[in-house]
Amino acid sequence: MNVTHTNEVRTESFVEDGYLVLPGFLPDDLVDRLVPEVDTWVEKGWRQASIEACLRSGAEPPQVVELDLEAHGELAVHPPLMDLLGHPDLLGESFVFHHLHSDRQPAGGAGKSWHHDYEQGPRRDRRLPMIHALHYIGGLTPELGGLAVLPGSHREVTEKNARSHLGTAVLPGEALIDDLPPGSTVVLHSALFHTRRAPSAPQSRTGPRYMIDGSYCRTGTPWPPVKPYWRQVLAVARSRGLSSGRPDLFAERHFGEYEAAGRRIG
Repeated sequence: MNVTHTNEVRTESFVEDGYLVLPGFLPDDLVDRLVPEVDTWVEKGWRQASIEACLRSGAEPPQVVELDLEAHGELAVHPPLMDLLGHPDLLGESFVFHHLHSDRQPAGGAGKSWHHDYEQGPRRDRRLPMIHALHYIGGLTPELGGLAVLPGSHREVTEKNARSHLGTAVLPGEALIDDLPPGSTVVLHSALFHTRRAPSAPQSRTGPRYMIDGSYCRTGTPWPPVKPYWRQVLAVARSRGLSSGRPDLFAERHFGEYEAAGRRIG
């Protein structure tokens, strides 16, 4: 059953398990406009330019960021998503936009080792939640490869790479998500361990795997940015009037300074 209204979502399971699966969460018209934007983002080299700006010290910031794209900006402040994130079981009333990554993986693409994406220092508690909304605009199938999550692992206080030595191995208690219609979203507590699993039997006729990753944080402490040009991203959002009635959503004052050491580019 597709989720079209946030009042259908059982948010209490998020507290316990650290994730929610929202089949068909995004409207068709938004999905139809996002797909060609992702294609353009990848094919024009804008995604690679954004990565290079993060990898090379002193590199020029990219001329185009994800929020410059019309539908990507709408996705970042999609009203049902804002309503869901504002639930007390998730981020609550006051939260800030952290980043948006957009990507298109080829059919049969490689997996990504077990990790989490919580950005506060690894020895900090999880008092203030951070959330990643993984938008699978083309859906998920076994032929595209699935997303595996480890329910409850968001309560551990440990390094992002604490399970990376396991690669993409099947772990006891994991949940595999690999059957979702287009426009589906998986909402993760950012400290939840998860892995992108490569398809076991990739097929040449399978289309690309689209994923747009939007992240948000509860306010109350400075959050580490993940891009050196993070102020540019927030400024684009403000210039487009994307605040969605939430004055703090793109406010710089909720961030610390960017530190490049050990960054993993999404």
